[in-house]
Amino acid sequence: MMKKPLAGMRVVDFTSMIAGPYCTRLLADCGAEVLKIEEPHGDHMRSRPPLRDGHSTYFGHLNAGKKSVALDLKSAEGRQAAQQLVAASDVVVENFRPGVMKRLGLDYAALSAAKPDLIYCSISGFGQTGPRAEQPAYAPVIHAASGFDHTQFTYQDGQDQPAKTGIFVADVLAAVYAFGAIQTALIGRLRHGNGQFIDVALMDSMINLLVFECQEAQFPSKERRPLYVPMRARDGFVIVAPVNQRNFEQLADAVGHPEWKADPCFATVAARTTHWDTLMAAVESWTSTRTARDCEDTLMAAGVPCSRYLTVSEAMADPQLAARDSLATVTDGAGAFLVPNPPFQFADGSVGVGRNVPALGADTEATLHKVSGRK
Repeated sequence: MMKKPLAGMRVVDFTSMIAGPYCTRLLADCGAEVLKIEEPHGDHMRSRPPLRDGHSTYFGHLNAGKKSVALDLKSAEGRQAAQQLVAASDVVVENFRPGVMKRLGLDYAALSAAKPDLIYCSISGFGQTGPRAEQPAYAPVIHAASGFDHTQFTYQDGQDQPAKTGIFVADVLAAVYAFGAIQTALIGRLRHGNGQFIDVALMDSMINLLVFECQEAQFPSKERRPLYVPMRARDGFVIVAPVNQRNFEQLADAVGHPEWKADPCFATVAARTTHWDTLMAAVESWTSTRTARDCEDTLMAAGVPCSRYLTVSEAMADPQLAARDSLATVTDGAGAFLVPNPPFQFADGSVGVGRNVPALGADTEATLHKVSGRK
């Protein structure tokens, strides 16, 4: 196998929960040696379900391929060990509340003084500066504060309150932005020799997600934006997305209504925008008489984007994922389980999730001996 692209890079990972660990797992997937610094009692995620024999696959999903180094950062000895690890590393990632790392003597200013080419990434709810910087914030709070939840609410019909939050979009999105920013900083160091401090905010990440909505907030539209809606089938729901003129014409033919192509209410993009709900209702009159699978097969064969609404289990069993090796088997102390590979593939097969989840502190002594000469 070819060398992984980040082989030889060392990352000191002071993160916990989701955003930071997801970022550093991607770095590990690309070959970096990621030293996950954990308090002696371990990352809180180690105790979060799903659990098997006391081992969390939730934790494993986020931390496969890393090494676990247990240090008490409240002690002088633990902080000194952490500083030695950073001095022998390329990247630091942390997601404490702003100010915590400075109090520990592990902030960028302190560490870069000894290592000027250090790449240091801080991930937080509202960023390192500004009036809200020190406020506590997790993904559900950011979903509400950014306008994301309210936007989703306004897009629904018949609801009297915003939806519950169960998928932590802000965490994963910030992790991906941090991952990309770290790569950019590493290229900058390669080209120019300098280190870099990177400030990634969950709030900023979510604002970046709302592309149309940021513009619509400044320049409100007179008409409601066309929305793709779930349509009833005989045994479930499907979504149909005729995103352009060709898709619409293919749709009209596939559902047996070629006359729609000449209908002044549907014939052009502007007309369909005005009469969008009418068009969606007409399509649903066709989908409701068929199974969801038949709708998907018929429309996809005609070139019309369409999908059934699947459960996560059903999606994980899709032959497409198997064909692309989109899922990998990793192992922790309780056995094997599946974890998604990163959503980008290198042609030489060098990028992918590490196969093992580290036990708490399993690499402490070996790592400290290797990196700092500690016996």
